[in-house]
Amino acid sequence: MDTSSRVIGFPVSRIDGPLKVTGTAPYAAEHEAPDGLLHGFVTVATIASGRIAEIDLTEAETFPGVVKIYTHQNRPRTAWWDKAWKDEVALPGHPLRPLENDRILFDGQPVALVIGTSFEAARDAASLIRMTYHEDEPHTDLRFEQDQSYVPKEKRSGISPPPKPRGDADRAFSQSPYQISADYFQEGEHHNPMELFASTVIYGEDGSLTIHDKTQGSQNVQSYIASVFELKPDKVRVLNKFVGGAFGSGLRPKHQVFLSVMAALDLKRSVKLELSRREMFYLTWRPATVQTVSMAADDEGHLTAIMHHAVQATSLYEDYQEVVVNWSGLAYRCDNVKLTYELTELNVSTPGDMRAPGAATGVFALESVIDELSYEVGIDPLDMRIRNFVHIDQNMDKQLTSKALHACYREGAERFGWASRSPAPRSMRDGRDLVGWGMATGVWEASLMQSTAKVKLERNGHVTVSAAASDIGTGTYTILAQVGADSFGIGAEQVTVAIGDSSLPKSPVEGGSWTAASSGSAVQVAATTVRQTLLKHARDLPNSPLKDASVEQTAIRDGRLVLAVNDQAGVAIADIMDAAGVDFIEELGEVGPDQAQMKTFISYTHSAAFVEVKVDEELGVIRVTRVVSAIAAGRILNPKTARSQILGGVVMGIGMALHEEGMFDHRTGRIMNHNLAEYHVPAHADIHDIEVIFVEEHDDKASPLGVKGLGEIGIVGVAAAVANAIYHATGTRFRHLPITIDKLYYAQEAAE
Repeated sequence: MDTSSRVIGFPVSRIDGPLKVTGTAPYAAEHEAPDGLLHGFVTVATIASGRIAEIDLTEAETFPGVVKIYTHQNRPRTAWWDKAWKDEVALPGHPLRPLENDRILFDGQPVALVIGTSFEAARDAASLIRMTYHEDEPHTDLRFEQDQSYVPKEKRSGISPPPKPRGDADRAFSQSPYQISADYFQEGEHHNPMELFASTVIYGEDGSLTIHDKTQGSQNVQSYIASVFELKPDKVRVLNKFVGGAFGSGLRPKHQVFLSVMAALDLKRSVKLELSRREMFYLTWRPATVQTVSMAADDEGHLTAIMHHAVQATSLYEDYQEVVVNWSGLAYRCDNVKLTYELTELNVSTPGDMRAPGAATGVFALESVIDELSYEVGIDPLDMRIRNFVHIDQNMDKQLTSKALHACYREGAERFGWASRSPAPRSMRDGRDLVGWGMATGVWEASLMQSTAKVKLERNGHVTVSAAASDIGTGTYTILAQVGADSFGIGAEQVTVAIGDSSLPKSPVEGGSWTAASSGSAVQVAATTVRQTLLKHARDLPNSPLKDASVEQTAIRDGRLVLAVNDQAGVAIADIMDAAGVDFIEELGEVGPDQAQMKTFISYTHSAAFVEVKVDEELGVIRVTRVVSAIAAGRILNPKTARSQILGGVVMGIGMALHEEGMFDHRTGRIMNHNLAEYHVPAHADIHDIEVIFVEEHDDKASPLGVKGLGEIGIVGVAAAVANAIYHATGTRFRHLPITIDKLYYAQEAAE
């Protein structure tokens, strides 16, 4: 096979870009039904704990245009056993069942659904619902409730609990000359993708459902709906061809898809339900977390002990779990490590995976502590990390498939100019601004998931790639086109990509940075099988010049299957198919993790983030003026979309460090800033120079394509690098995210 790539590794523009920038890409709420649509509007609870005492629907039900109002008192029957409600990435516990009963578990819980002939009718009628409650005392403040924490009894699928302790961390810590022990608190962050959660349910004459849903996994939603409503799977088709961002919020089915399907089945009509921006704050969120990290080193800066304990918020009905503390046992070499992780139940909705779940949180604390320890020992923060470099995963006692972190350190530091850094805090200035330089390491797991794809080659050389995979803004359409094009020696424009459809070949939900490695590799396998079939037909031709060739010895050039070393020796694809009596060749490709290899090897992506901040000494305004992010993620399929991924991750990391926090009134348990006016995210003026470097890293074990994934690694470590730069600028350590002007002001006042 010709191994010279014509499209992979090149900055191909997004093939879905024109549709999106012209507004012609239809999202979940932008579809219609042949017989017209009914519209839904959700009423949510205005307390965080208690029970519904009374519901008065008198005015709402008589409002013009109202078709029906659903509450827990008249909700249609659904499956009753827990297993039926557990989706592909469900958690231990009792999944949320909207309108299940009169109990209120969190602020914003759906308590009624109004169906009307128009959105306005449903919305206005919903405002007329009168609901009274028996209110209980809410518990939403993790810092006051953490003494009620517990170790989850049931492990969340795919989430590794902390490994057993190694060595004697307590003893090693107490006997070490340099010690740091610090507490870190992170406020909850809320997903705020541009597209609101919405479902358009098209009810068919035969009772079938076609559902356009905002989701990261069409097949996950399809199986969930079929299970909950006890429908035949072939009667449910879910489409998510375009997704306006998700960041992990769309991994699990949300209540709008359940409610819209419930109404459609009950009324035998097509229904559209789009949630509001306010409701987005109740769906999924990066949970509030309290962490304690203790770290010790010897006189030369070698780590002698690490202890990391985390308590994370979860809901009353599910045990949401992340890998928070494990990173502290694998990021650096240390023989004495103790890691513990617990949950605390609060009157909140179940948290959800938000870009690099667990790692963005845990690595913030880890990288802040090792930075602080470097100052105690008197070693440059970068040198401290290099001295404790590790080549294996000590948690799992496994070899790494690759690790080019040294290159990230070297190339990132050189591009940033780290060598000219003045070591002492408050020693660098630019006029009235204090200047700080900080850095941090990032790490994220690189996974290969079970995945399938189909590739179809037509007689004119056109290729169609199909899989149920999603594109949540990550560039899936484009990279799958590139992999397909590369396999057949054509341009990406000659490949049609069909994704975002539950009827297509089985794919995992898009998350965990595994889509490119998994679906991309499945496409490559399918394409290779197509070429094998094409070659088999070519060998059957009389006097075939390819009679003795293997697939590896052939190439496709200019619509012909030829010998890789001799373009003249070959046959036109159209002629091969004519002779075989076929118009196209279509094959299925499947990939999955190598179980034998997994016993010995494990794979991670790595990064080094270098950050410059400028802090106005008088006003306390913090600006991140420069970032260099060096990434080791195996083979880079598309530098343009890859860079975009890392840019987005860095911006979210800055938001985590300086802006984002869900603010609760703990007296009522309600979220106060459930809007984009008061929930702050980085704006254009907050983002300055960001440079992305992809270091060379060959990995033949992480995935068949050599790809590791990029969705998460861009954010990991960024918040710590910002916090470390702020310390270098001001001489004050901040351990409570986000770092806002008020915290800076009070810290300076306390210092004075």
